[in-house]
Amino acid sequence: MADANGLRDVAIVGIGATPYYRRGESWPQTTTQLACEAILAACEDAGLSVKDIDGFAYYSGAGAGYGDKMDTADFMETLGIPEVTFTASLTSGGGGSAGSIGLARAAIVAGDATVVVTVMALQQAKQRLGTVFSAVAPDPINSFLQPSGLAGPGHLMSVLARRHMHLYGTRRDAFCEIALTERENAQNRPKARFQGVPLTKEDYFNARMIAEPLCLYDFCQETDGAVAVITTSMDRARDLKQKPVPVVAAAHGGSKDWGRAFAWMGMPDEYFASAGNKPIADRLYKQSGLGPSDIDVALLYDHFSPMVLMQLEDYGFCDRGEGGAFVESGAIRYSPERKDGHISVNTHGGQLSEAYIIGMTHIVEGVEQMRGTAINQVTDAEHALITGGPASLPVSGLILGKAS
Repeated sequence: MADANGLRDVAIVGIGATPYYRRGESWPQTTTQLACEAILAACEDAGLSVKDIDGFAYYSGAGAGYGDKMDTADFMETLGIPEVTFTASLTSGGGGSAGSIGLARAAIVAGDATVVVTVMALQQAKQRLGTVFSAVAPDPINSFLQPSGLAGPGHLMSVLARRHMHLYGTRRDAFCEIALTERENAQNRPKARFQGVPLTKEDYFNARMIAEPLCLYDFCQETDGAVAVITTSMDRARDLKQKPVPVVAAAHGGSKDWGRAFAWMGMPDEYFASAGNKPIADRLYKQSGLGPSDIDVALLYDHFSPMVLMQLEDYGFCDRGEGGAFVESGAIRYSPERKDGHISVNTHGGQLSEAYIIGMTHIVEGVEQMRGTAINQVTDAEHALITGGPASLPVSGLILGKAS
């Protein structure tokens, strides 16, 4: 049960990642190899041995990207982990990324594990994510989507974006501002795929249209790589290499009114033109005793730029329908100091400009912000919001606290 300070009974103590590769360039490495490299890096960061790991908390059904699977037995064999006492997975693709830390917490608080790894590996040598729906066998849902030309997540998200524009007068200028902001944040990050590659408003509006109203720069990257995060109890965390980053709140789920979102178009307007995260926001704020004004940096799942705008509304940084004007005002640009009516968003460049590892880079950035070691650091930041999704239900959110 949370008090006014939130949960704070577990903490993230280790983060690790491989290099980020352009789609297909990680071959001939395997997803198991990429994941193990990230896990070893997270252990080194935490000052732990891989033999200390006794739990795995996955998401996306333990899928390694799109089409592959991660297997705890493979990791035990490859890394020499002697025994695992907990292994489980959340569903929902990237919607579960933030919530996977809540799953790790559940295992630790229940006494089922002591050191839990969350890992995602992505390799697109077999199937690129941009056309994943067109590649699957027909079923009652896909038989509706495929003849409509809705071949991938971006095509489906374009429908939600167009509805938001219709209802609230949202302009493509707002989507452009999100893309430009994140690209600017990636410029000084050595691992970012678009480090040193600036983006201008002219570039954006001259880019080819992929799924109207979404152009090339509204889409996340197609990258390969892996990221791992280690969670343990706060008591144990205090004895490790890094200052512990406490989990203040974690939530996973959603309302049936948002439905399958981009794979089902029957939602009422309030939810149709949303990221489906309002129920998660309400639970996070209640659990933590915090509100939007207490969040210093927001790492919002950005597989497509309009969904950042809709999450800003869902999490209360602006009112419903006002996300376009809020973004166009410059309110999400990186600022070292927190100002009223402003929130620094995706200070790492996000999935649009750093790398797309299905939400895990957002957790890494949240940890670095709370440690005070981020490249684009928000000074004296005390709380970081991290989101998963928007995807088919469920979605998730996470609030981390300042390391101490």
